[in-house]
Amino acid sequence: MEKIFKNKKIMVTGGTGSIGSEIVRRVLSCNPKVVRILSRDESKQFDLEQEIGDLENVRFLIGDVRDKDRLNRAFEDIDIVFHAAAMKHVPACEYNPFEAVKTNVMGTQNVIDAALDNDVEKVIAISTDKAASPINTMGATKLLAEKLIIDANFYKGNRKTVYSCVRFGNVMASRGSVIPLFEKQIKNGGPVTVTDLEMTRFMMTIPQAVDLVFKATKKAHGGEIFIFKMPVVKLGDLAKYMIEHFAPMYGLKPESIEISTIGVRNGEKMYEHLMNEEEAQYAYETKDMYIVLPKSTFHSYFMGGGTKAEQKRYASDDAKVLGVNEIKNLLWTLSG
Repeated sequence: MEKIFKNKKIMVTGGTGSIGSEIVRRVLSCNPKVVRILSRDESKQFDLEQEIGDLENVRFLIGDVRDKDRLNRAFEDIDIVFHAAAMKHVPACEYNPFEAVKTNVMGTQNVIDAALDNDVEKVIAISTDKAASPINTMGATKLLAEKLIIDANFYKGNRKTVYSCVRFGNVMASRGSVIPLFEKQIKNGGPVTVTDLEMTRFMMTIPQAVDLVFKATKKAHGGEIFIFKMPVVKLGDLAKYMIEHFAPMYGLKPESIEISTIGVRNGEKMYEHLMNEEEAQYAYETKDMYIVLPKSTFHSYFMGGGTKAEQKRYASDDAKVLGVNEIKNLLWTLSG
């Protein structure tokens, strides 16, 4: 990836979040000319600055994607934008729906406009499996954000900017995700609260997510939604084997930790889609990802090494669920 990022000027919105900060760390290893980190939270900026050190080619910018004027100033002379800023928690979006619209929809349009106004080369937007066949506010706003990003390729005129999206499922160990929650509950002696034991979710690590983001950056011609092929975990199994794994680490017996079923929350699905039936009609496939394209460009597009996707949809209720040993290996990977 050094060929892509060397001597480039990179902007990361939401750059102090779990995905954004990992993008920053990885880009910095590729000798960029500058990395600008935009976020609203000065405390997280302070923490990240302490971690990476006082580097000459790093700029921390306080700002919000809701503020178009701020983005225009921040995007000046930028080559590549990673748009990771979002409201991502389902309950928060359900109870504050228009705040989700302001950030996920209007904020994304501001990113699009600022990129056009500053002649940015590429914009890679981070999306979610909840944007495929959405039933909640977060998913609906992220679907609309995807549409805005993809459709920007049709009205950009003679501007060179390329707009593409990356869509993935749950990112393990990210802020607010289920694995840190389960571990905290185990440390406290339980119970471990699970919405439904049969609920399934796509899972990937933060490094895997960023690998996909960078592959998308390399391959993007404009208009693609890149979807990583991800393992599926049943939450009941995950809770069970997390208890076996973490309880002894905190001096507890696994059999002393109870699992409590609390029911599905507002806006939650039992199963998630990464690609629905309509999208699958216009998707190419590589070894590790699907690439969904607009209908108008599908037949004229070729992705190196890719073929027409045979999958009719990609959902967690009909994908292979990880077994005992696979979940254990996953947990060992996370714990180092």
